[in-house]
Amino acid sequence: MQKVNPINLILAIFLPPIGAFLQVGLSAHFFINIVLTLLGRIPGVVHALWLVLTQKTG
Repeated sequence: MQKVNPINLILAIFLPPIGAFLQVGLSAHFFINIVLTLLGRIPGVVHALWLVLTQKTG
């Protein structure tokens, strides 16, 4: 199991779209995260954390 980048983890909590962008780049997951964050902060945070903790890539 690879180590989680602590910067991405912190950004995923406080600025979900930035954390998602650093993890997956300009992919569909990034735009999904923006929509989820606009619909409510919690869904955006959960999605960003999922991206970071599962080590998803673009």
